[in-house]
Amino acid sequence: MRLSRYFLPILKETPKEAEIVSHRLMLRAGMIRQESAGIYAFLPLGLRVLNKINAIIREEQNRSGAIELLMPTIQSAELWRESGRYDDYGKEMLRIRDRHERDMLFGPTNEEMITEIFRASVRSYKDLPLNLYHIQWKFRDEVRPRFGVMRSREFLMKDAYSFDLDQAGARHSYNKMFVAYLRTFARLGLKAIPMQADTGPIGGDLSHEFIILASTGESEVFGHKNVLDFDTPPADVDFDDRAVMQGVVDKWTSLYAATSEKHDAAAFAAIPEADRVSARGIEVGHIFYFGTKYSAPMKAVVNGPDGKETPVHMGSYGIGPSRLAAALIEANHDEAGIIWPAQVAPFHVGLANLKVGDKATDAACADLYGKLEKAGVETLYDDRDERPGAKFATLDLIGLPWQVVVGPKGLAEGKVEVKNRRTGEKLSLSPDEALNRLTA
Repeated sequence: MRLSRYFLPILKETPKEAEIVSHRLMLRAGMIRQESAGIYAFLPLGLRVLNKINAIIREEQNRSGAIELLMPTIQSAELWRESGRYDDYGKEMLRIRDRHERDMLFGPTNEEMITEIFRASVRSYKDLPLNLYHIQWKFRDEVRPRFGVMRSREFLMKDAYSFDLDQAGARHSYNKMFVAYLRTFARLGLKAIPMQADTGPIGGDLSHEFIILASTGESEVFGHKNVLDFDTPPADVDFDDRAVMQGVVDKWTSLYAATSEKHDAAAFAAIPEADRVSARGIEVGHIFYFGTKYSAPMKAVVNGPDGKETPVHMGSYGIGPSRLAAALIEANHDEAGIIWPAQVAPFHVGLANLKVGDKATDAACADLYGKLEKAGVETLYDDRDERPGAKFATLDLIGLPWQVVVGPKGLAEGKVEVKNRRTGEKLSLSPDEALNRLTA
């Protein structure tokens, strides 16, 4: 993509309302724009990141056996009255009425709707287990939205819902999502720690939050430092093997780790002082098992092996892709800007032409750009007639993994400069050497 033809509204000044690093950098780098309190537009650069996060989430959900669908954002209040949550949910729910005076709402979550879809379609235990997920925008009317997309009112959510005949099956479904989440966050370049957590308005008696440690985290978390050294399950892990799944969960929950709501001061004090971790954390995923909380009142039943109707056991599993975009920045930045992990970077290479209009420089850039694109390397080519300093600042701010700088002085020696954004290492290479390095 040529930057002269792209929409990248860089801000030179940091907006006053931006309190944390990710909010400041997302605004400055032209990733998002605030449209009203807690509601943001994702601009082209931000959308590319969001799509890459979603792709990794989808791959790991599909790998675990979950099946994607898409539910509507507007839901009928009647479903929520069936479950008993309509009056209990509180002011975070945006309640509306259509032109026929029917009570509707902008969905904050989808337990009721997915239960209705299930009960209308599934009758036999032979169709279980089943896990359905979607990636969809949600709305919760936060009393004080803050920190940009980290705590916004409208947000993107991957929510999955499992259906099983009994508690044992439901626990296996829970474990599969636990493992899928470990893999998802590791692939995003994040070390997420599963912690005992409060179930909140979702309900149930088993829940884990997946937390990344960051100074700007919303709450304090506690744990044993060795959990940070656990290995992520491999890509070929057998999701259908109950013993394997339980083994992974047992290992990752063998050491103390809890959010402030579930913190046990005595258990924490029993950990050797040198091994204790007390830090701020950002929630990037949350999983729940809640049994028949929704299926019983909403009559989501199947005919069991004995021919009798039985309510299914359910769980729900959430990841916030829009929040993850901010969390990734909190974990990957320096004073100059964002440092994207390669797997979610909006482009892989930033190519800067330092003297637009110079025949040799234009030709070298055009050749490199064409070959990189042909090789499938996503490249943002800064072909604007701007000062070199402005181009360097833009590339550092938006944080692409690699920068290639082409100018008359270097070309006179047959060289271009290749910079690794994360390490800062700079190499002087021939254009062919640079191409080989970037396409390896």
